Amino acid sequence: MKKILIAVGALGVMSFTSNQLMNTFLLSEALNNVQDMREWMVEDQKQGIIEFDYAEYYIEYLNETEDLLVEYYNANYKLNTDK
Repeated sequence: MKKILIAVGALGVMSFTSNQLMNTFLLSEALNNVQDMREWMVEDQKQGIIEFDYAEYYIEYLNETEDLLVEYYNANYKLNTDK
């Protein structure tokens, strides 16, 4: 019985770790996408492809989205590893 509990516990820990790693990876990819989109918008704004005011609006929302993703990461992943 003790061996079964140890095996189940080890499996649970491995599962939690892999899920956390996958979620961290997905969050990182989302953050990279937002940063790429902001760079494209800044470049389109400079080249006059999109009107200045519209570009500013999109850049502002991309900045807010990036801040929210970083805040979410800090609240859910970074602080959990400090324990």
